Amino acid sequence: MRGLPVLDASDTIRVRRWDAVVLGGALPGLVAAVVLGMRGARVLILEEEEAVSGFAGLREPFLYTGAGNEGVLGSCLREIGIPLIDRRRIVTQTLAYQVILPDARPEVGEAALTIEELVAWGLAKPDEAQALVRAVCQAATAERDAMLESPVVRASRRRRLSARRGPKRAPDAGSEANESRTAPRARGLPAEVAAASPSLARFLAAQIRVLSNLGGTLPPPEAQARLLGAPIEGNAGLLGEKGGLRQLLRRRIETLYGEFRTIPSGLRLIAAANQPGVATKATRDVWVGRALVLNAPPQALAAAHGQYPVPDLLQSTAATHLRINLHYVARRTILPEGMASRVICVGGEPGLGQDAEVVTVRVLPGAKDSERADLVVSAVLPAEQADIATAEARFTPILERLMPFSKGAFVRQRAPEPAWDSDALLADPAPGCGWPGDCELRRSSRPPVYALDRAGVAALGFEGEILLGWRAGDAIATDLA
Repeated sequence: MRGLPVLDASDTIRVRRWDAVVLGGALPGLVAAVVLGMRGARVLILEEEEAVSGFAGLREPFLYTGAGNEGVLGSCLREIGIPLIDRRRIVTQTLAYQVILPDARPEVGEAALTIEELVAWGLAKPDEAQALVRAVCQAATAERDAMLESPVVRASRRRRLSARRGPKRAPDAGSEANESRTAPRARGLPAEVAAASPSLARFLAAQIRVLSNLGGTLPPPEAQARLLGAPIEGNAGLLGEKGGLRQLLRRRIETLYGEFRTIPSGLRLIAAANQPGVATKATRDVWVGRALVLNAPPQALAAAHGQYPVPDLLQSTAATHLRINLHYVARRTILPEGMASRVICVGGEPGLGQDAEVVTVRVLPGAKDSERADLVVSAVLPAEQADIATAEARFTPILERLMPFSKGAFVRQRAPEPAWDSDALLADPAPGCGWPGDCELRRSSRPPVYALDRAGVAALGFEGEILLGWRAGDAIATDLA
């Protein structure tokens, strides 16, 4: 079916209209909704009931990076008007995470800590560790600058979106430090990473696997450099913010008079008066806008679509892998003192491929006087192995090894699984697409439908999703104007 089926006015009682309807509550769409609201658009975000009712920590990224003034997250939050009082709650922490290898437990964080840990655990000699960390930091900075200068998306055939940055500070005359900062930096993966020993290479590869959002492929060298260097710039912790970054964005959307609605899993995409929208079987409401923004995996939307044939604009490459996130509640007394709040557990044989056993564990902040701790355990699994029962059987022994004497002291929390408003499906970009190229944003011109192609920025992980929403919001607002 080309385009969208036209809705007969007699089929419904209430047709509700906005400038933009965002379908799904994933992070890129929330950022785009803020940008659209700032540009004067009336925005509606439609979320699936099961996604909203679930534990909020399941949708938070493993690691916040780039929160400094020059970083992707920090620049975006400042640009979209997040209040200073909220931005001050985002503090840079020395330690990003701990990597649990069969024979080592190094911590990763600021440069001095990372160098010290690499040497202490025998992963590199002092000179090698210093050279590696220095090269990775330089390459990551070059990649960050390229990301902030990149359009990221292709919005329309009429124009190409230009990236926007704040004014650059003029260097001090005769300053060698400033000269080195402004000189072009080499992009790509440093030679020191390619020359790493097998044990060090495994340590680095596990981090790349966790921090990217790709399914079965490796990120390009440019993205690998950014993923390895971003944690050394510091992990961003949100102090006293229940709901994390998503809650900050939701509050900002509401201050711009954006609205949220929850809808059941069954839906269909329609057009009314040449405007795209969404209808459900459960209600007699139809939500349409001058633009429809698909902020959920097309594969999941196609599976949940309540009408056949499925519109062509939902056709996409099937996800090869899924990220399974499970929520556990544990007694705080079983958490070892030496365990970081973010842990990457690496198992299996020494040859670390894309499907190797790499599991992450996050201990989420809760009430100080609470005796319970919330844990989110996550792994990327091939689609044919990605069911909840398999994941739970795989996670349980890892938690028991990580937390001695914990048997029976943690319980998995069960909640309904969302059908389409999900972050689980990981699709790889088509050959020749993805970072460092731009994503195609439009799925249809008449009526105007846009898709936030998370596969196109998946190699950049969390920062890629922030960039995608930021640039897409600008592009869609420009088209609407």
